[in-house]
Amino acid sequence: MKKVSILLLAVISVAGIMTGCGNKQASAAEPIEIVSDGDQTTTDTTTTDTTDTSTTEVSHDGMYQSELTNEWISDTLQNQRPIAAMVDNESIALPQYGLTQADVVYEMTNSTMNGGVTRFMVLVKDWESITQLGNIRSIRPTNLMVAPEWNAVICHDGGPFYIDDYLKNPYIDHFSGTFSRVSNGKSREYTEYIVTGDLDTNFTDTGYSTEYNKYYKGAHFQFAADETTTDLSQNSDSVEATHVDLPYQHNKPYLDYNSEDGLYYYSEYGAANTDPANGDAQLAFKNVILQNTTYKVYDEHGYMVFNVIDSGRSGYYITDGKAIPVTWKKTDDVTPTKYYDASGNEIVLNTGKTYIAIIPDDLWDGVLLK
Repeated sequence: MKKVSILLLAVISVAGIMTGCGNKQASAAEPIEIVSDGDQTTTDTTTTDTTDTSTTEVSHDGMYQSELTNEWISDTLQNQRPIAAMVDNESIALPQYGLTQADVVYEMTNSTMNGGVTRFMVLVKDWESITQLGNIRSIRPTNLMVAPEWNAVICHDGGPFYIDDYLKNPYIDHFSGTFSRVSNGKSREYTEYIVTGDLDTNFTDTGYSTEYNKYYKGAHFQFAADETTTDLSQNSDSVEATHVDLPYQHNKPYLDYNSEDGLYYYSEYGAANTDPANGDAQLAFKNVILQNTTYKVYDEHGYMVFNVIDSGRSGYYITDGKAIPVTWKKTDDVTPTKYYDASGNEIVLNTGKTYIAIIPDDLWDGVLLK
């Protein structure tokens, strides 16, 4: 496809104030220059949410509870498949755009080299609301075993030849290297982003269904019923978890609990992880899941794959300042990973976004909860 350059100057003005630990006041994003492929054009349609939330009675007409978060969202999205986008997590790639719009965020070691640098895989149900997400990078075999359990369409830019056999599986739908280039003063590998219109074009060009298909196994999580919460303090195995240190050595990430809003705020490289596409909001989650996972190294370059199809391995479920030990099980690529408490009951998550860390077993002892 012939390349053309399109200059798009969009001053994104998103007003909003977040309260609590580590939150930042909204600020204006810098103008961006987007380079698109072919005759595809992009338009920034970022708007400020002026919805009046002062009403005491909330109507859920025309809405349903998302299978990813249990939050009330438009029922026009009920059958829509999420995307699973590979987002760079090297320090030079920061800031990352659009991550606060993700419903579920996975973090996992991308390579045993370079201090075990990690990469995000972010699941977004309402992907048509994306104005800028990324930057987008290559994929690994582990992601091609995890994304199918959500029936998600994978968004990436290539990958090592170890992914080739996985891409042949009939339940894998993916877009590779078909997104926009944003002029941000960085080298080319840090300039690819999903922007408005990219996904519509990709679905049209490939003919992939935007709706769940025959490989969808149903809702991934169990959530607490309306007006109730999962209170881990009632579990005899619970421990304090208002600060979570993750053992990834390259970016040294951690999560801090804010009791005012009940969310865990994510930081790495010694600073809050904030999203310029959404008013510099800090990445935050209601639920945190940690998986102790074995892995295999393919070669001397550090390429690896996690053994995510496994059972009986340990982990933690963390919410509302508490943590309980869990075990987890996954039987095949398309079947969701399940998490169980010490009594063998599947855990029940609280309504909200979820962070899942797939942690190498030889780093597991470095997990710190306090």
